[in-house]
Amino acid sequence: MQKIVVEGGAALNGEVQISGAKNAVLPILCATLLADGPVSISNVPHLHDVVTTAKLLAELGAGITVDEGTISVNGKPGRGRGIVVDPTTVHSHVAPYELVKTMRASILVLGPLLAKFGAAEVSLPGGCAIGSRPVDQHIKGLQALGAEITVENGYIKAHRNGRLKGARFVFDVVSVTGTENVLMAAVLAEGTSVLENAAMEPEVVDLADCLNALGANIEHAGSGRIVVHGVERLHGGSHDVLPDRIETGTFLVAAAMTGGRVTVRRARPDTLDAVIDKLKQAGAQIEVDGDRITLDMQGKRPRAVDLTTAPHPAFPTDMQAQFMAMNCIAEGVGVINETIFENRFMHVSELQRLGADIRVEGHTAIIRGVERLTAAPVMATDLRASASLVLAGLVAEGATTIDRIYHLDRGYENLEEKFSGLGASVRRIAG
Repeated sequence: MQKIVVEGGAALNGEVQISGAKNAVLPILCATLLADGPVSISNVPHLHDVVTTAKLLAELGAGITVDEGTISVNGKPGRGRGIVVDPTTVHSHVAPYELVKTMRASILVLGPLLAKFGAAEVSLPGGCAIGSRPVDQHIKGLQALGAEITVENGYIKAHRNGRLKGARFVFDVVSVTGTENVLMAAVLAEGTSVLENAAMEPEVVDLADCLNALGANIEHAGSGRIVVHGVERLHGGSHDVLPDRIETGTFLVAAAMTGGRVTVRRARPDTLDAVIDKLKQAGAQIEVDGDRITLDMQGKRPRAVDLTTAPHPAFPTDMQAQFMAMNCIAEGVGVINETIFENRFMHVSELQRLGADIRVEGHTAIIRGVERLTAAPVMATDLRASASLVLAGLVAEGATTIDRIYHLDRGYENLEEKFSGLGASVRRIAG
């Protein structure tokens, strides 16, 4: 098993290019199932979850073509890696456990398969009971559109008689993937659907933009009330995935922690208001110029910040672990309240191994900044927790070895190369 070794002590300086957003490209890949022709997607990050989603689409019968260069998007050159999905050859509506168990986002094929092909069988995501809120919201939303759904032998089995029917549905809780699944199904429903208490994340907006480019009629994506006027079919087309705001934030926090000066390119500053505000509170000087964000810490130690995670446009839970790492070496005491996910403080014990002073009380972590961290072997427990360990390693004295880095490969493209380009010593070794 591979590991990452981080040598601490270097201030980051330079420029880094941001990849396409993982949390946007996965639902967009699933949405291609709704089209009647090939769909070209550009700015696709090379991530393990993207590979898994492509395998799932191929298992359903879709044609998958990968272009490592650029592809055309609306007649203009696209960015980065491209994938063309041809859904016209889809012959199965079953998403097997063998693929779904490795990635919860696989449930996003449920809505498209049901709406386009009339039936879907999707394995419950690994470790997920039917009573849990995320899956429950998917099922309730699709039932509101007229789907008949049962759960048997670990599979969600859905079918429809005739077209789905537009309806008003209020999400009990804000659910990003729930919003995306019901949104995709509503696109081909008969009549108008209104989704209330919908997720407002930029990735939901990007999905809606892609669907509209294929002929959908979606209004007010990015608000808590999305209106979908159903259409009979979607045509083929193209879409450029938006930049990854979490990767962007991770590099900005790394620059702040090391006292460096870093410019991120091909970013979307308008998706990062809450993160940029907290970095300014930490003492960073930030300049925004189009799709470029420059953070200059001028060699200073950051100040501790308080934050509470909440659905967009508030502070994102996916940036919580990185800011906790920053608070570990900041001046003062920072308080972090996690309101989105239970058990999202698994990185605390690993940061403590590096010398961090953290006390957890329920869903609140109190971090008292220390002047220095000391390298130690640590273990990644999830995607964003693994990123926080890399950041902590950048400022720890000595060489920090991080195990179970397959978590990192689910969400960060060429992480060690990008950090090395900024002057850090981050390298991958065999386990």
